[in-house]
Amino acid sequence: MKANSTYYTLKGRSEGLYKEKGSKFIGIAVPCKNEDEAKEWIETWRKEHHQSRHLCYAYRFGRDYSVYRVNDDGEPKNSAGTPILGQIKAFDLTNVLIGVVRYYGGTKLGKGGLVNAYKTAAKQALEEGEVEKKEVFQWFELRFKYHQMTDVMHIVSSNQLEILDPNFEIECKLKIHLPLNSRLSLLEEMKLINVELIDLGIY
Repeated sequence: MKANSTYYTLKGRSEGLYKEKGSKFIGIAVPCKNEDEAKEWIETWRKEHHQSRHLCYAYRFGRDYSVYRVNDDGEPKNSAGTPILGQIKAFDLTNVLIGVVRYYGGTKLGKGGLVNAYKTAAKQALEEGEVEKKEVFQWFELRFKYHQMTDVMHIVSSNQLEILDPNFEIECKLKIHLPLNSRLSLLEEMKLINVELIDLGIY
């Protein structure tokens, strides 16, 4: 899959609720960037809902959707995590984690009933949330001589680029991030004035 210069994710936390035969399914959706952050969220939810029977979840990361995982947390295989991930895919989201907490109501739902319950709770959590479109940036460190300052700052200001960690000495350094879909022309401008460019990665 070709990686895009934009992606869709959640703006903040949102929740949904589904009830079936006494069982209560609470869907919780959050923006999340990596697996370490996901583990922190899951641990927080386990503490918040320590009396629940199950906490099933799914996540997907990366602008090419390359990192994902599902977890059924003791429910029958593919009855919980997979339908939760299905809703992330249906909403075309990435950098998102959804957990569904189940409080058991005493009546078994069967695999089909569980699939529907986890899917619906995840869907409702996403429907209650706000989706935002985000642009992907490539980060660079610029290295140049002090006498090149005027030319560099002219490019930075004319393109309204944000500067991070400026260090203006004899050997000057600063960090910028460039929109992925327009970075090539800006990089050419920098190269024309002999600025050294260190690629810091795409985020």
